[in-house]
Amino acid sequence: MSRTPRSRTAKSRRYLMCRPTHFEVAYAINPWMDPSKPVDRELAVTQWEVLADLFKSLGHQVEQISPLPGCPDMVYAANGATVIDNRVLGARFRNPERAAEGPAYLEWFRAEGYRQTLEPTHVNEGEGDLLVTDTCVLAGTGFRSAHEAHAEAQEFFGRPVVSLTLVDPHFYHLDTALTVLDGDEIMYFPEAFSAGSRAVLERLFPDAVLVSRADAEVFGLNSVSDGLHVVMPQTAAALAARLRARGFEPIGVDLSELRKGGGSVKCCTLELRD
Repeated sequence: MSRTPRSRTAKSRRYLMCRPTHFEVAYAINPWMDPSKPVDRELAVTQWEVLADLFKSLGHQVEQISPLPGCPDMVYAANGATVIDNRVLGARFRNPERAAEGPAYLEWFRAEGYRQTLEPTHVNEGEGDLLVTDTCVLAGTGFRSAHEAHAEAQEFFGRPVVSLTLVDPHFYHLDTALTVLDGDEIMYFPEAFSAGSRAVLERLFPDAVLVSRADAEVFGLNSVSDGLHVVMPQTAAALAARLRARGFEPIGVDLSELRKGGGSVKCCTLELRD
């Protein structure tokens, strides 16, 4: 039986982004990074600007944090914090190469007038590993964020946190293996998760879109949805067709240069849930 597409509605969002002024791949802290391959920084900036302009054209507000010299991965703004109900849980990075980013993002939020902020005790890499649905926060662990950070997030936000274990190093952050599409509707790559975590996802989200390895490996799950439009890598064409069948409007973008650092659309986009 064919599925009748649902009627979808876009919701205006506010995003924080960071221009890749200092972007380069000078070290390797995930399987996608190769310092021996050249990076075209000018092209990276152009691709990033196209993404930011696209968000604005869809009716979303884009804020910017100033990039810091010596922080080439700061462009991946999603890792900088998690914001829910005007409360900001800062980030603490596992790798020393990114350690300066956490305080920089938290300083931006405090300068912008956010009063409920928390500098975390445990390693958590922001929305890289903390994804928000209507009923819970899905929290990844296994490669970056510590399991103890999940309890810290639950206590701070007062929302149930569901721990999920990642097992494939190519999907080292939760936002490379799972996307929140709308409310409690998600899509994910099952093989990125432990058997127990797959069972949890199947139980909580029986109607989820299950994504193929081919689409996951081109960062198809590192996407941003406003409830109608799904901004995603243009190379995930098969996944885009499946989303259209569900009533979404996928919009493909080219972030090939930023992908060299191990991120795509979602990694560049931190949602401000004020």
